[in-house]
Amino acid sequence: MLTVVKVSQGRGPFYKVEFSNGETLRLSEDTVVRHRLLKGQELDEKTLEEIKQEGKEDLGFQLALNYLSYQLRTEKEIRTYLKDNEIESGDRHKIIERLKEMDLLNDLVYGESYVRTQMRIGDKGPRVLQQKLRQKGLKDSDIQQALYLYEAEEQFEVALNTAKKAMRKFHHSSQREVQQKLQQLLMTKGFNSDISKSVLAELDFSEVEEQENDALELQGEKLWRKNQRFEPAKRRQKVKQSLYQKGFQLDQIDAFIRGKEEEDE
Repeated sequence: MLTVVKVSQGRGPFYKVEFSNGETLRLSEDTVVRHRLLKGQELDEKTLEEIKQEGKEDLGFQLALNYLSYQLRTEKEIRTYLKDNEIESGDRHKIIERLKEMDLLNDLVYGESYVRTQMRIGDKGPRVLQQKLRQKGLKDSDIQQALYLYEAEEQFEVALNTAKKAMRKFHHSSQREVQQKLQQLLMTKGFNSDISKSVLAELDFSEVEEQENDALELQGEKLWRKNQRFEPAKRRQKVKQSLYQKGFQLDQIDAFIRGKEEEDE
C-alpha cells in the first residue's frame, strides 16, 4: 500500500501531491477531491495508476479552461496549447470533445466573432480575413459562413476609412500616384477591385490636386540634382521619365524642365 505524504497548493488551480514511494503528481482540485487525497490516506498501486491517468486528462482540461478564460480560441489553438504543455494525444482528443460538448469550443462561433471584431475595429478585407482564419485552423465551410456577415456595404465603409487614413501619409505625390498607391493598399488589405474602384470614386482628391505643382517642384528638384552628372539631353530625358512615372502630367513636367534649364543658363 502507498500513503499520501503531502498535499500542497501548486501554481494556478493545481495541487502537488507527494506519495510514500517518492512520486509527486500535479493534480487538479477536482481529482484531489474526487479521490479524497488527504495526508495519511492509503491507496494501492492500481488506484494510483487510475489517478495518474485521470489526472493527466483533468490537468489538461483545467489548462484548456484557463487558456479559454482570456478569449475565444479555435480547436487548432487549443490542440497546440495542450501539446506544448505535454498533454498526450489521446487526452488532447478527449479534452477537445469535452469542451465541444460543453459548447466552450466552436470554430464557427470563433470565426463569426473574429469577423465582427475586424469589421468594427480592423482595416482588412474578406480575402485577408479568410487567410487569417485558415491559419487559425478553421474549415473552409466555417470560414465562408463567417464571412457572410461581412457584406459589401460594410466592406465599402471599412475600405473607405482605411483609404482616408492612408491619404494623410501620401504627401508630395501626384494625384495619379496617390490613386495607384491607394488601390494597391486596398488590394493588399484584402478588398476586391470593385470595392477599391468604388472607394477611389468616393474620395476627394482636390487637396492632392491643389498641391500637385508643389509636389512636382519638390520631386523635380531632387531628380534634377540627382542627374546633374549627365549631359543636358540625357539629364532632361531621365528627369522627364522619372516624373512621368510618378504620375505628373507631361505639360507640367516640360514647364518645370524649361524653368530649370533657364536657371542653369
